[in-house]
Amino acid sequence: MVASHIDSVKIIRNSAPYINAHREKTFVLMFGGEAIEDANFANIIHDIALLNSLGVRLVLVHGARPQIDQRVALRNLPGRFHLGARITDKQTLECVKDAAGSVRSQVEALLTMGLSNSPMHGAQIRVCSGNLVVAMPSGVQQGIDFENTGTVRRIDVEGINDHLNDGSIVLLSPMGYSSTGEVFNLSYTDVATHAANALHADKLIAFTQEQGIINESGELLRNLERDELQDLLANPFHTEQHQILQAIATTLDAGTPRCHCVSYQQDGALLQELFTRDGSGSLISQRSYEQLRPANIDDVGGILELITPLEEKGVLLKRSREHLENEIEQFTVIERDGMAIACGALYPYADEKMGELACVATHSDYRGGNRGERLLEAIKNQAAQQGLHTIFVLTTVTAHWFQEQGFVEVTLDTLPSKKQQLYNFQRNSKVFALSL
Repeated sequence: MVASHIDSVKIIRNSAPYINAHREKTFVLMFGGEAIEDANFANIIHDIALLNSLGVRLVLVHGARPQIDQRVALRNLPGRFHLGARITDKQTLECVKDAAGSVRSQVEALLTMGLSNSPMHGAQIRVCSGNLVVAMPSGVQQGIDFENTGTVRRIDVEGINDHLNDGSIVLLSPMGYSSTGEVFNLSYTDVATHAANALHADKLIAFTQEQGIINESGELLRNLERDELQDLLANPFHTEQHQILQAIATTLDAGTPRCHCVSYQQDGALLQELFTRDGSGSLISQRSYEQLRPANIDDVGGILELITPLEEKGVLLKRSREHLENEIEQFTVIERDGMAIACGALYPYADEKMGELACVATHSDYRGGNRGERLLEAIKNQAAQQGLHTIFVLTTVTAHWFQEQGFVEVTLDTLPSKKQQLYNFQRNSKVFALSL
C-alpha cells in the first residue's frame, strides 16, 4: 500500500476505540448563528451525519443572533439589549421567528442532502424539531421589561428521547413556547445547557470561532478541570467565550462528565476532537483528563506496550506478562482517555528503609509535560508513607534526568544486600539515590 493508504488505515484503526465508546451516547451540540454563516458549516453537517451513522444520539441547538440582527436592521427597528440579552418586543419577535425558522430550515435541508457525490450519500437522516422547549418570560430586571425574551422552563425529555430512540437527530431552535400560547426568544446556550442537563447527556460540545478556549495570552487551553474555569469566568475578556464557558460550567455542575469546545472554522475539528487522543480544541472535565492512579490488572497490556520498545533497546530489563501481573500493585500509571501513557514502579526494601524506583516509561507521543516529574512525586509520597528514607534507581541512559530531580550517584555497596546480589554487571548500570 502507498503511504497515504497506510495512514488512512491507521487512522481508522486508531479511531475504533472511540467509535465503540461513543455509540449510543447522547451528545448535545450547540452552535451560534455565526457558525451557520461560515463557509465550513457544510463540512460540520457532514461530520454530524457521520456521527449519526455511527450510532451517536444527537441533539443540535442553534443560535440566530446575526440573522436576527439582519432582519431588525432591514425593518429599521432599534436593537435593544440589556445584561447581554436582547429585549424582544412584538416587532422584534417577528424578526426572531423569521430568522430562527430560516436557520432551522437551512440546517434541515443540509442534513437531508444525499447527492451521490457527497459525504451524505445514503444517509437518509430524519431531523425532528417542534415544541420541545417550554419557556417562561424573563420578566422585569433592573427596571427593564424584557417582554418576549424568555428563559427555559422545561425540556420535553420524553419527546426528545422518543425521537432519539427512533434514530432521528433532534434540532432545537432558540425559541420556546408557554402554556399560554406565547412565543419567547431564548438564548441558544440556555437551551443547550437545559437540554444537556435534562437528558443527562454524555457530552456538551460547543462550537466557537476560536480553536477552543483561549486564555488572556492567546494560548489554546487543551485540557481543563471544572475548577479551572472559575478564573476564566472571573475575567470576561471575550464575550462569546464567556457565555460558552458559563454554559459549560453549568452543564458540568449538573453532572455531564465532559464538555468540549471546538472551532466552527476548522475543517474536521469535531471528528478530530472526538476520535483522536489529543483532539483539536479544548476538553473540560469534572476531573483531570490525565489521571495519575495506582495500576490494576487491566493495565498490564498498556504497561507492556509502554515498556516493550525500551526493553528492545536495552534501556529496561525485560519483564514478562506473568511478571507484571504478579507485581502490578507496585506500579503507578498516568492514564489518558483510557490509555496508560506513563508508568513507574516502587519496590520497597523495608528492612533497609529503602525503595527501588524501576520501570519508569513514558509513551513516545507524551514525553515532556512534566509527566515524569508527576510520577516521581507520587512514588516519593508512596515511599514516605511506607516509612522509607531513601529511593534508588539503576539506569544506563537516563542519568542526567535523575540528577536533575535531585538524585546523586552512589556506589553499589549502598544498595540493599538482596539488590546487590541481583546486580547485572553486564549492564553496568549506574546507581543513583535520593534521600526523602
